Parts: sequence; structure tokens; C-alpha cells
Amino acid sequence: MGGHRENDAAAGDAALLRSVAAGDASALAVLYDRHAGWLHARLTRRCADPEVVREVLQDTFVTVWRSAAGHRGQEAGGWLWTIAGRRLVDARRAQERAARTENLPAPPAVAPSAEDRVLTALEYGDVGTALDRISPELREVLRATVVDGLTTRETARLLGIPEGTVKSRAVRARAELRAALAQLNPAPTGGPA
Repeated sequence: MGGHRENDAAAGDAALLRSVAAGDASALAVLYDRHAGWLHARLTRRCADPEVVREVLQDTFVTVWRSAAGHRGQEAGGWLWTIAGRRLVDARRAQERAARTENLPAPPAVAPSAEDRVLTALEYGDVGTALDRISPELREVLRATVVDGLTTRETARLLGIPEGTVKSRAVRARAELRAALAQLNPAPTGGPA
């Protein structure tokens, strides 16, 4: 029963994106109303600066307006989050560049939080490399449930798939991630002791 609503929402999002691609501003408004809330919540988990979060959210939907024709039919929520995540990285890089170019003394160094260190390791370390090697639908489930800390129900709603599918993809994703990590860091074979 819930699966029908999720499938209807996914089909509705696809139709909205086609309308946005054709220049329909009201379709963009509906898409915004449907997705801005959870995007804002996820961005806030990654960035404590509310102004940056607002700018990234706005940039996300400007990008959707400009590139809706390039949407390849994947689930709209995952596509929107990919755009928002990239805009957040861009915003952070712009802030860093601005801080370097100003002649003002640098702000005192703040030790990165444990969460920031884990997210950096996820993005740039072996885990990030291994994540890039697993299929996108499995990677999105892991990012939503592990990195963003969403529940199975929230992940299902975000990705537009049934909760059972989230659970089975999470199991497969962990297995594929272990295999990818094992390829990156093979266990030493028994040699002379």
C-alpha cells in the first residue's frame, strides 16, 4: 500500500522534472515544496552555518532549474541530494578560498569534530574509494542510513523505495563495501613467521 504512494511520488517527481525542463516555474515550486524540507535537514546535519545552508538549498534548486533536462530518470531525491552535496562542497571551498585571499589574520584553528573527521575519511579515504566502487543505489542507502543517520523509514521516503528494499540494499551494500575494502587492503597472505 505504501509502495504505491512511493511509486506515485517518484512518477510525480519525474513528471515535475520534465515540466521544469520545459520551463514550468510552477512545477519547480511544487518540487521545492516536496523536497526542500528534508534537503534542509540533511544539509543542516553537515553544516552548522544556517546562511550557508540557505544558500546551498537555493543553489540546488537553481541548478535543478538549469539542468532538469539532464535528469537521467534516477530517483529525484537522490539526484537532488547529489546536487545539494556538491553545492555544499563548493560553498565550503569558496569560503576557504575567500579566507586565504583576505589579508586578515586567519581565524584560530578549530580542531575538526569527530563527525568531520569521519566524514572526511568517508569522502577521501579508503572507505570513500570503496564506496565509489559499489553500485549507486547501494551507496545511496549506506550514505542515508550510516552517514546521515536516517532511519529505514526516512531513507525509504527519501529514496522513494519500500522499507524492505532499504533493508535488503543495506545488507548488500555492507557486503559489497567489505569486498571493495578487502580489494583495497588485501590481508597479508601467510608467509614466513
